[in-house]
Amino acid sequence: MSEKQEQLLQANEFAARTGVTVRTLHHYDRVGLLKPTRRTGSGYRLYGAHEAARLQQILTLKFIGFPLQRIRDLLDRVTLDLPSTLRMQRKLIEKERLRMDSALAAIDRVERAITETGAPDWAALKTITEVMTMSENNEWMLQHYDEDARAKLAAREWTPEMQAEISKRWADLFSDIEAAKSCDPASETAQALVARWDALIGQFTQGDPGIERGLKNVYADQGNWQGGFQKPWSDEVGAFIQAARAAK
Repeated sequence: MSEKQEQLLQANEFAARTGVTVRTLHHYDRVGLLKPTRRTGSGYRLYGAHEAARLQQILTLKFIGFPLQRIRDLLDRVTLDLPSTLRMQRKLIEKERLRMDSALAAIDRVERAITETGAPDWAALKTITEVMTMSENNEWMLQHYDEDARAKLAAREWTPEMQAEISKRWADLFSDIEAAKSCDPASETAQALVARWDALIGQFTQGDPGIERGLKNVYADQGNWQGGFQKPWSDEVGAFIQAARAAK
């Protein structure tokens, strides 16, 4: 569709249709984040479909936690169409909804237990704490990734079923390492365990250098880990993998 054929809207109507304020549009224009398609002879800003798609990208990246300056820098390098942006938004909102649904269900259990027995359901209280802590930990962890990596992680297909399967595979690996940690680090058994470890890491990073750097940054910053953020393997397991990797 050419610019002449496209319906362009003045700022007040564009704001009403997209759910933002005119003040926000003016601010985004001033900081170079969302420029209008053109202006009328009288100087009024005109916006179209391209600006609507870019606005959704801005809102998505703000939801992830990016400041406006970084959003501008990222969008100057990466172009996302509206369908891709909407898919990213859907995944982000679905992830947040799953966390909130879990917390709400736990709150219901606690309230019901207090009504019926006069005492709280301690397991449900723990679930509430874990959900809230997980949200804080995710925000802290993402600070170790650059903008491109954070956007890729946010757009990734990752269902609760996939997370459960990956968690099980890690738990099985840790158990197998605990059982084999007395064997020779250069043995076939040890090297097979290292290969499984690297495969699981690779499934998360998918060979992306930015995600690999971010993951390394997270584990290099152990001195500043949040209270609920813990290394999922024991020191003995870590030492075994390190020794086996050195024996390759």
